[in-house]
Amino acid sequence: MTREADPMQGRKPSPHRGSPRQARSLALVSAMIISTAGCQGMAMTQESDNGRTIGKIDNTVADWPLTFVQHNFGAHCFDTIGCRITYSGFTHGVDRDDEVSPPVSSYKGTHSQLLSAGHIARRNFPPPAHVKWRSKDGVEHEADVDVADIFHDRKILHRVPREDIREGVSITDPDVILEVNDRTINVYMRAFIPTRELQIPGNKYSGFRDDLVLAWTKTY
Repeated sequence: MTREADPMQGRKPSPHRGSPRQARSLALVSAMIISTAGCQGMAMTQESDNGRTIGKIDNTVADWPLTFVQHNFGAHCFDTIGCRITYSGFTHGVDRDDEVSPPVSSYKGTHSQLLSAGHIARRNFPPPAHVKWRSKDGVEHEADVDVADIFHDRKILHRVPREDIREGVSITDPDVILEVNDRTINVYMRAFIPTRELQIPGNKYSGFRDDLVLAWTKTY
């Protein structure tokens, strides 16, 4: 099994490096430009072993309700000791059992900005995420978080009304983000949803929303 330490753990984001949110924003802008030039959203599909189509890799608003067949994944630990999350063959978190992951308040940026998903195109769905950690009071915890059950209907969680979504623009893999914060595990979804109107008047790059939506939470 491959272990990878989450690069967000134990350090503050570099002020000289573009954020994941900025990178995703540029990707969306590129997609919108292509759409404006007259290209259509891709019609790629995923098929099961017996050849039956189970869903499109991307969606447009015409495919309502929006669903997903693969997702990006990220995991983050805050206010914990020895926190590790294993999902889809990768282990996120710290290297040592005694290593402390500081609280959200110790990082630059907002809570939403810290939560990113760096492992892309995970097929729906790997086995449950296995989480092992100690809360800040030193108590040991272990849990399996069934992402497939949380998103059992495969719908993309977002906060944009259908009539406000821009037509003809592809809506690609959403982010699934697991956060361990002291004694609580939260699972979020974030999707880039193109909008008819600019979200920041005068900013031509703001034609989307990417709300962080809480899908599941449990305190241990």
